[in-house]
Amino acid sequence: MRRIPLARTRFARVFKIAQTPPAIVSSIRNSGQPRFRLFVTIDLPAFIGQHSGDVGGCSGRASVRRNGCNITFHASAYGPVLARTMICVPSLIERLRMPERRSNANNTPDSRTLIRDLAPYREPSSARSVFELVITAVPFVLLWVLMWAALDAGYWIGLAFAVPAAGFLVRLFLIQHDCGHGSFFRHRFTNDWVGRAISVVTLTPYDYWRRAHALHHASSGNLDRRGIGDIDTLTVDEFRARTPWRQLLYRLYRHPIVMFGLGPAYLFILRHRLPMGLMRNGWGPWASAMATNAAIAILVAAIIWLVGLGPFLLVQLPITLLAASIGVWLFYVQHQFEDTLWEHEEGWSFHEAALHGSSHYDLPGVLRWFTANIGVHHVHHLSSRIPYYRLPEALRDRPELRNVGRLTLLQSLKAVRLVLWDEENRRLISFAEARKFA
Repeated sequence: MRRIPLARTRFARVFKIAQTPPAIVSSIRNSGQPRFRLFVTIDLPAFIGQHSGDVGGCSGRASVRRNGCNITFHASAYGPVLARTMICVPSLIERLRMPERRSNANNTPDSRTLIRDLAPYREPSSARSVFELVITAVPFVLLWVLMWAALDAGYWIGLAFAVPAAGFLVRLFLIQHDCGHGSFFRHRFTNDWVGRAISVVTLTPYDYWRRAHALHHASSGNLDRRGIGDIDTLTVDEFRARTPWRQLLYRLYRHPIVMFGLGPAYLFILRHRLPMGLMRNGWGPWASAMATNAAIAILVAAIIWLVGLGPFLLVQLPITLLAASIGVWLFYVQHQFEDTLWEHEEGWSFHEAALHGSSHYDLPGVLRWFTANIGVHHVHHLSSRIPYYRLPEALRDRPELRNVGRLTLLQSLKAVRLVLWDEENRRLISFAEARKFA
């Protein structure tokens, strides 16, 4: 085995490996057998395509050309954190000889070409961003006050305001999401502090969540890098290899009552209070979580002082719980659908996973507005620096993208039963289908 160091150029996009002996590459190409593997070490904030390093994603791309053979691979982590990726060279050579896996089959353009074509949409409008923020935050506050005022007339009357209030809270979260990608405003400082302010209302520590979400973007669809910022998904073989007790736990985790009811409440009310999953990454995640917790405590104490504990809980709890469930549902259908894409490290491609592992959730107009166009998720993953209010424009100008990963509202409901990745047939299947194929 041979360790290949990459150049430590701060914003380099392509790194060339100059030390691979031509004879080794030639023997691999000719034999087709995995004679050795490359271990790559990266310690720099680079990029994959248009994926933004200043959002927190650290990704690298390297290539080797020997005897007419191109080898391309990717590695990613957060910021300057060290990332190591192991790539099996023969399978990559074979993959490079093949046409694009799905793009050609669906008459869609190459995913790398799409990233280049989407670049013009990455420029936000400060005036439009401020306008979007105002028409989201102000109605949320007004609905909250109206719900509180309506308590005297009867709780069920006031509860009717919880549904639109939850919709505006989801929209606030998605503005925070765009701030985390550095796409809502032009300047990083403005994005960060608007995102941090909103995070107090959404109960989601901004810097901690931004880091975890960057890891999600950098590894979405990669079977060898699951576990942070995604829905836990097992392959059929992994599920069958588990003990009956652990299979039961996975079934419970995947049950709709847990996934969209108990789980979101736990996630936003309890789990976000500590930087779970990133506790070894220095003081940054801790500072983000603790500062957000302190700000939440101050805001909650002030509101309770004004309206009382009982009215506060009667108003805030249903709004928070409903918004949390909607948020988890949106995240679920963005990657959990039958024809999604999962690959092991040696066959995984950032661009292919972005285009074919993310859905186009084609919602009715009102729901599309409240969810800030996050349903155009395949385009978002291809170019996360596009502000949400420009995603429809990008989709309109690229009509070939409309049917890629398209899910209607009715079709998305059927995705709830899809819980296991079938590596042989390359699709998500249900527990019942897994039993039938056993």
